[in-house]
Amino acid sequence: MKPARRRSIAALLLALVGLLVVAGCSSGSLGAETVTSTAGATGGVTGSDGSSGAASSAPSTTREVPPVATVAATPAFGTDGLSPVEPLTFTVAKGTIDSVQMTNPDGKVVEQTISPDKKTWTVAEPLGFGKTYTVTGTATGEDGKQVPIQGSWTTVGEDTKTRNTISPSDNAEVGVAVPVSVSFGAEPQDREAVAKRISITTTPQVEGAWAWIKHDDGRWALDFRPKEYWPSGTQVHVDAKLYGVKLDDTSYGAADITSDFTIGRNQVVVADVNSHELVVKRDGQVVASYPASYGRGGDNGDPNLVTRSGTHVVMSKDAEYLMNNPRYGYTNTLEKWAVRISNNGEFIHANPASASAQGSSNVTHGCANLSLADAEAYFNSAFIGDPVEVSGTDIQLSSMDGDVYTWAMSWDDWKAMSVPVGSA
Repeated sequence: MKPARRRSIAALLLALVGLLVVAGCSSGSLGAETVTSTAGATGGVTGSDGSSGAASSAPSTTREVPPVATVAATPAFGTDGLSPVEPLTFTVAKGTIDSVQMTNPDGKVVEQTISPDKKTWTVAEPLGFGKTYTVTGTATGEDGKQVPIQGSWTTVGEDTKTRNTISPSDNAEVGVAVPVSVSFGAEPQDREAVAKRISITTTPQVEGAWAWIKHDDGRWALDFRPKEYWPSGTQVHVDAKLYGVKLDDTSYGAADITSDFTIGRNQVVVADVNSHELVVKRDGQVVASYPASYGRGGDNGDPNLVTRSGTHVVMSKDAEYLMNNPRYGYTNTLEKWAVRISNNGEFIHANPASASAQGSSNVTHGCANLSLADAEAYFNSAFIGDPVEVSGTDIQLSSMDGDVYTWAMSWDDWKAMSVPVGSA
């Protein structure tokens, strides 16, 4: 009976060893968001003599695997002091946009564009002044993990809005020498960028060029003149996309502005000071000739009293105008039918005091004097923008005589000042 007992004990011991071996080989599974590692783990086995082997283990560690998708905004989220037309965008690297929207402070959703590959977002409409815009959304990475899209941008304040203007204004009918002027409420720091926002369209097409001019009121402007006088009947459209455009650090365009005007009949005044006449031509044909007196400076040596030679442009008209020149002894002198032709004080106007000299000698302070009847007749025929071609004196019209000296320059000289516009 003893051998059989020994065999039973041995079988039991073998079964126990098998159970221990199976237990030592089992393992668990890892989650998608973590990595778990265990170093140096060893299992013990109980011997047939009842002894057991030593067991040791190292501590396990768990770390989070970050999402691979990232969001980068240009300008960076949180940027303030932005122009309302700043090109705002963000891109998702190693992932794609799920959904996103930008809202203004009132919760209105701003128009947006998302690229076909769903990696790039761009704002698609001008923003307002003095507002903070909030972006919210999500993106999913190549690893299947979702990341938030969250940020904001803030635009410059309402106090930076700056008015700009176009001359001639809408619906005006003007003369064939009229310059076009886009005037700015602050001197543009980046002239090239601003010029890209300006364009002109003419019917028929007319050759011309733009140049930067500082006007007598202190404002900088882009001025346009055609190579030759405008063709009569030309339709002109000027477009200045200046809303939100930065002029300087504290000035941004308040609005986009346009002007649509028409070039009227071709009327040119020919004023040869030595002929003592003022001749009006329509389409090259004389329609009026008035006895006149011009500046007497050529006779007495005072250059300030010389009527300037060169092509002037009718700038304004006043049936009554108070003239001042204390240097020559008059202040607030009322003159009638005054047509300004430069900013140096030159007018074509009525002056009964010089009636005896009109048609025979030059006695004025630089203006062209006519009789009351002739001055009124000419006044009623004149358009803003009509050319007045003065000749016969030794002093030429120039920038020293005011900002409208466009036609006193040759086309080559004007074109040398020209700058490219449009294409923004």
